[in-house]
Amino acid sequence: MNSPPRPPTTNHLRGHPREFEEIIQEKSHNFVGREFVFTAINNFLHRHNQGYFTIIGTPGSGKSAILAKYVADNPQVIYYNAELEGKNRANEFLVNICTQLINQYSLNYASLPDNATEGSWFFSSLLQQISDELEPNQKLLIAIDGLNCIDRNSQPPGTNLFYLPRYLPDGVYFLLTRRPFLREKSGLLIETPSQSLDLADYPEQNRRDIQAYIQSYLTPLPYEGRGEQDYSPPLVGEGLRERSRLMSWLSEHNVNEQEFCVDAEQLAVGHRLTTLSENNFMYVSQIISAIPSLGEATPTVSFSTIPFAIANAENSYPEPFQYNELPPSLEAYYRQHLHQMISPEQGTEHSTDVLNVLIQQQKAISVEAIAQIIDTDEYEVEEVLESWLEFLHQEQIDGETHYSLYHSSFRHWLGTQQIQPDD
Repeated sequence: MNSPPRPPTTNHLRGHPREFEEIIQEKSHNFVGREFVFTAINNFLHRHNQGYFTIIGTPGSGKSAILAKYVADNPQVIYYNAELEGKNRANEFLVNICTQLINQYSLNYASLPDNATEGSWFFSSLLQQISDELEPNQKLLIAIDGLNCIDRNSQPPGTNLFYLPRYLPDGVYFLLTRRPFLREKSGLLIETPSQSLDLADYPEQNRRDIQAYIQSYLTPLPYEGRGEQDYSPPLVGEGLRERSRLMSWLSEHNVNEQEFCVDAEQLAVGHRLTTLSENNFMYVSQIISAIPSLGEATPTVSFSTIPFAIANAENSYPEPFQYNELPPSLEAYYRQHLHQMISPEQGTEHSTDVLNVLIQQQKAISVEAIAQIIDTDEYEVEEVLESWLEFLHQEQIDGETHYSLYHSSFRHWLGTQQIQPDD
């Protein structure tokens, strides 16, 4: 077997590897809301002596930011990110996590055993040692972001993802994030308390948090140390560049800050960013970053055409839709999705046929309807959709599951790609 990776270099202020510390800071920057998630986590920790808590959400729904914020506020939590390049393999995970545990709990190991990555034995042994020494009410929490990114080929079939333990000793908890998945294909066999929280089940809370997130870019901040009544404009260099640029753009285009945040039903100027977001934080953050630059490129464009030029939520504007105005980083994000959906590893015989149907549908559609459109068996359609669950929105209509792509902006972007039908 290949020798294990070298132990990670740690940031001694918190104990996390430096590359993880950077992710934690980046993802938790300008964080707002999500109290319903933190409440659920804390309730789980108080209710059970050990266990797994999993946050589930579609791409861009804020899972990584939630976990990063929790870790930032609780620096004793061990953190691992499987989304980073090279970090999605079981041996890398075991070396990294075991090293963090040894360092943080001052365990008596000069180095890892040579066979530390051959299964879960050493990892489980460390968890038990730490559990035995925990004080009453003390907890060991391990947070793993991006469980859906794990390379399952890096370990034997039938083993738990990253060799996560089937049983946990007292005081040991895992906080996980992942995209939607079939329960029978979870990759985890555990016999310990567990709970999942699907962000899609909390639309109103998500919407309020999106509004608060947008508002955070428009609210002047108090001078530090001078009381709550003294305010200053955002300062570039303090992590507030997007906020400053957005406020300047709104002022230049005579756009009322309240109008920017609220819904179309309350004002006459088209759909606003909250509605366009469809509760997706990735979309909102990219649009906020892009709006000032779009304004510079097209100084005569009105505010109402800017969201339209990016999302095209409805064909109610006279301006033509310009797909090349999609923020480059968001387009790259969508391109990754497309590659995953129709890659040789994931694609099936009817993949592009099904995808083209979903692109054309503005509303969710049933398996039966898709099968009729492309003239194939429902089983073939189900096979494709099951492999794409992380990119789909599901809803029950008359007792039947209907599917749509997880965000309108992604669907519109796909419509610009030359996706050839299956032969």
